[in-house]
Amino acid sequence: MTSTELPHAPARSSRTSVLHGIRDLRWETRDVGVPGPREVRVRVRRIGVCGSDIHYYTHGKIGQYVVDAPLILGHEVMGVVDAVGEGVTRVKAGDRVALEPGYPCRRCAYCKRGEYNLCPDMTFMATPPVHGALSEHVIWPDDFVFLLPDSLSDDAGALIEPLAVGVWAARKGEVTPGQSVAVFGAGPIGCTTLQAAKAAGATTLIAVDLEDFRLDLARQVGATHTINARHEDPIGRIREITRSDLPESHAGVDVAFETAGSLPTTRLSLAAPRPGGSTVLVGLPPDPEVSLDIVSAASREVTIRGVFRYANCYPAAIALVESGAVNLDTLVTHRYTFDQTPEAFEFADREKRTSMKVMIDVG
Repeated sequence: MTSTELPHAPARSSRTSVLHGIRDLRWETRDVGVPGPREVRVRVRRIGVCGSDIHYYTHGKIGQYVVDAPLILGHEVMGVVDAVGEGVTRVKAGDRVALEPGYPCRRCAYCKRGEYNLCPDMTFMATPPVHGALSEHVIWPDDFVFLLPDSLSDDAGALIEPLAVGVWAARKGEVTPGQSVAVFGAGPIGCTTLQAAKAAGATTLIAVDLEDFRLDLARQVGATHTINARHEDPIGRIREITRSDLPESHAGVDVAFETAGSLPTTRLSLAAPRPGGSTVLVGLPPDPEVSLDIVSAASREVTIRGVFRYANCYPAAIALVESGAVNLDTLVTHRYTFDQTPEAFEFADREKRTSMKVMIDVG
């Protein structure tokens, strides 16, 4: 299908799962029009259930973002191009694609510097009031739609989104060959961050979590050491692993990543780096005001960096999976059909300790 044919392409009716309130998902049929200039219409095939989706489902808000009107969730998405608008040349009907779920204004100073994740006018899926992709069809700008190689599974295509977070985190941490890293939280973001750090050259990769189930998966995707913080002192163990010929006070990792979004792991991530090392805050504690040992971090000259989503990471993330450097399929532990979307959300909320990534097969 060419762009000149598109005015005659039919509109679509799309079955959609819509959040109307806390734990209140309802089925609706919504009309999806034809894509406009530089837009792509995608038939959704896979949606990964993210922690932010679950938080909106169970709490109705995340910080300043409040669900005060019906909202479509889901932003880890891949599908097949159904139609393209005028001027689209990067993809065509029938192509398998991953959708980067946020697009910026493209005009502000942040966008022009390439820092479009900080754009003050960002449109991001499933962040109120912007709808997500838990629908049979979605229309999206073509410059944030990426062709997937045949070697990538549909599941991996949807999980390019959390991998992009990991790639951005590794870049922010400036990971270089031979370095040591610790990832606090071995969930999906922790495991993608660990794999991105490994791809960047880190050779000592330590995963810290409270669940052996997740630590086992972390080992499968590249962790050289795992620490269950229920049973061991993480900082003491990290210093043992990295001590070499240094005194204990100077042992530690080159880069620590906080990926669990909790206060205890945030504190640990500041204590784990060696003097002169770095901490990258990928997750954030639920309470914006927290008590941290900044004096210790400052006296060790620990560099602290924040992460907010990602920018210019989708091509690199896709290439890492295509090359075999990153394994995303292993992270999918449970699967539900589109009809079972409410059950998928209930399970993902209830079974955090026994699941990694819950995937919804839209069709």
